[in-house]
Amino acid sequence: MTYTAPVKDIAFVLKHVIGLSEIAELEGFEEATPDLVEAILEESARFTGDVLAPLNRTGDLQGSQWKEGEVSTPEGWKDAYKQFVDNGWGSLAFPPAFGGQGLPMTVAAAVQEMWHSANMSFGLCPLLTQGAVDAIEHHASEELQQRYLPKMVEGTWSGTMNLTEPQAGSDLAAVRSTAVPQGDHYLVSGQKIYITYGDHDLTENIIHLVLARLPDAPPGVKGISLFIVPKFLVNDDGSLGERNDVKCVSLEHKLGIHASPTCVMSYGDDGGAKGYLVGKEHHGLVYMFTMMNQARHAVGVEGYGIAERAYQQALAYARDRKQGKTLLGKNEDDQAIINHPDVRRILMTMKSTIAAMRGLGLECASAFDRARRQTDKTVSERMQRRGELLTPLVKGWSTEVGVDLCSLGMQVHGGMGYIEETGAAQYFRDARITPIYEGTTAIQANDLIGRKFARDGGQGMSELISDMRATLGELANLDNADMQAIAERLDAAIEAAEKANSWLLEQSEATPAAATSVEFLMMHGYLAGGWMLARSAQAALELNQAPDADSAWLDARVTLARYYAERMLPLVESASTIITGSAATTVALDPDQL
Repeated sequence: MTYTAPVKDIAFVLKHVIGLSEIAELEGFEEATPDLVEAILEESARFTGDVLAPLNRTGDLQGSQWKEGEVSTPEGWKDAYKQFVDNGWGSLAFPPAFGGQGLPMTVAAAVQEMWHSANMSFGLCPLLTQGAVDAIEHHASEELQQRYLPKMVEGTWSGTMNLTEPQAGSDLAAVRSTAVPQGDHYLVSGQKIYITYGDHDLTENIIHLVLARLPDAPPGVKGISLFIVPKFLVNDDGSLGERNDVKCVSLEHKLGIHASPTCVMSYGDDGGAKGYLVGKEHHGLVYMFTMMNQARHAVGVEGYGIAERAYQQALAYARDRKQGKTLLGKNEDDQAIINHPDVRRILMTMKSTIAAMRGLGLECASAFDRARRQTDKTVSERMQRRGELLTPLVKGWSTEVGVDLCSLGMQVHGGMGYIEETGAAQYFRDARITPIYEGTTAIQANDLIGRKFARDGGQGMSELISDMRATLGELANLDNADMQAIAERLDAAIEAAEKANSWLLEQSEATPAAATSVEFLMMHGYLAGGWMLARSAQAALELNQAPDADSAWLDARVTLARYYAERMLPLVESASTIITGSAATTVALDPDQL
């Protein structure tokens, strides 16, 4: 199965829904002209379709291999990564001061979707490097930035984040790795698990960001510091020195993403790995969240990226497979299963929901771009709240729904979807990790409720709902049956969400909120997705007034938005009922009764 990047769909959202032209007017983003962005999207489509996509199946079958402490990637991986670096794909949004191209995060996110659709296992390597670069840029000393960032931005060095330990899991307060001061550096010891691309043969050096405790560290998360621990030490002239005391001791055997090495890393087996403190002592968790939040958004992009690949394969199969008497075929010989109503339901659900997720992912990225470059402090702060509020939705909702859509893609194939040779099962297997790593959906939901919603008394959410109501008002004023139908469902969904929001703010204890927190996240994900598609339908209707408009394509945007409004937005109403009415029974049984 080949992959064709949906360039037209992505460009439409960037240009007509997100407002990329407004972002390009911000200081530092002037290079993001429509012509340049279009060229980037087209070239990225070629690279991901011709180079990365063909390696997806090979990588799944071969996987990465561990031998005597060294990890080798599958056949073709090294050549593909060299092309990736030579073409500058990893440096799009990195700062020019370190060799990056300085483009908006919004453009980078659009390109990243193509990486993950074409080959999610491959895309994980630059994904982690991006987060590491972000953390070092924001929190490390100038000396450490100059030593590590140019090569990482270039892509000849990669980066990782090392949080989880066998006894700790997601509870970072239980981290036991240690760092002992030793002159101008620290000696780091401990074991980390689930380290994506912790070792591999794609880059000449790997820069690990490691959470560890100093000897006098206070207990809990307040006693964690962050250290740069390179695989190979770096000399003063920038050349590589001796091998550091860090190694991969094994690879995890996983359900999916077989080509992405998930490593068990050991630090300090021979006395201590040399590490360099990032920022201040005991501030490591705060610094790591810079990297983690970048990664969480990127994993959300993975969620709809892999769903897009599953959709393309399901669509191709539905057009080719002939079976049964169809109800929608134009004649008796038209027996392709795409003409069965339920197959249409599946494909419409996949296509419309992917469009909703894509819009939300790019909306979130654009909020961060505006926050960083907007000179009006009030607007900048509002956009920062918006980006932070949407991040757990992008991560949690897009990945949960992405898994569901990959499962639906298998369903279109019938029994053949369960057969590995068709490739449909791989997308489902690969997607299944996305709601788990970089914080499970429950962690995203608790973050949404505690840090992004209740902490400011619901200000960020109120601003978002206000913008949704503004869109609703515009839809209601349009003399168009589709827009009226979308407005009716969006109005009901907003009302239902506001009811749940009010209920949650009134809770004085944490248990009721935590018991229905995932429903709360999913509710707002579906609502925000509907809002994005409503805006998409508005833009399509307006563009369709032009004499040279691609009417059929634009009409389809409106139909997709109406389908989503009628089939998916009612889930907001049901979720609101669950949130406000089921918290007590969710935790009613004692553990020994389960």
